Amino acid sequence: MVEELLTAVVAAGVGALVYMGAAARVVKQYERGLVFRFGRLREEIRPPGFTVIVPVIDRLRKVNMQIVTLPVPAQEGITRDNVTVRVDAVVYFKVVDPASAIVAVEDYRFAVSQMAQTSLRSIIGKSDLDDLLSNREMLNQGLELMIDSPAVGWGVQIDRVEIKDVSLPETMKRSMARQAEADRERRARVINADAELQASHKLAEAAEVMSEQPAALQLRLLHTIVAVAAEKNSTLVLPFPVELLRFLERAAPPPPAAAAREEPASAGPASEGPGPAEVDTAAGTDAPSALDAAAEAPVLGPGQPPFPDESPP
Repeated sequence: MVEELLTAVVAAGVGALVYMGAAARVVKQYERGLVFRFGRLREEIRPPGFTVIVPVIDRLRKVNMQIVTLPVPAQEGITRDNVTVRVDAVVYFKVVDPASAIVAVEDYRFAVSQMAQTSLRSIIGKSDLDDLLSNREMLNQGLELMIDSPAVGWGVQIDRVEIKDVSLPETMKRSMARQAEADRERRARVINADAELQASHKLAEAAEVMSEQPAALQLRLLHTIVAVAAEKNSTLVLPFPVELLRFLERAAPPPPAAAAREEPASAGPASEGPGPAEVDTAAGTDAPSALDAAAEAPVLGPGQPPFPDESPP
């Protein structure tokens, strides 16, 4: 009798352990539990922790409540300005209603992925190439709204959508590179022209100051010589304009005319008369030279008297 009682107790204990092993479930912190009893969903959602279900009758389905990162495969499309591009994106979403995520849709991950691909192709067709390259924030918001609208009925909330990369054809890349190069060259020419204009104004002011002070031009010339000589050159070629000589000649004081007039003429040898150059110097610049007088004398023919008014003896 005692042995039968002990055997029954042991059997009951083993049965209880087996039952507890089959009925006990653990729901993690980032999960929620849905219980289906005979195929019908129980209204109570099991919170994280230890929970018990009825074996064979109940079935527990765990739903992950973490944010899911879903990459969207690259989609090829034609933009509104007829450019073929390939665009890929990434979608961040999470489950906010576990019952709807399990009951309303067969596979909410696959459904969100297909909706994201369709919406991405639609965004490509509605946008220009410049918007895809520079105005991605607005496109991200539009893509998020397009995906979030049907996902609300699936118990899924779209947290964020980001366009990752935009792939362009090689011909379009070369065209954009040429455009950027031309734009930079245009800006460089404008900057050079502006620099030349400012330099011309400064040079005009410097020329005006140098015209008032002739010594400044000489100092500038000396500075140029020093700058060139500092390069350890064996040969120094310095251009010297004729205008500078004329400028210096006008700046120099004119010699007094009286001193030139009072200077005595140098006497030649007794047997020789003064030469043409000496006669011209003694007489001054106003008197004609002997050479000019000889050139102006008439040429006499053979047998013609030197003075027409005189008769031959």
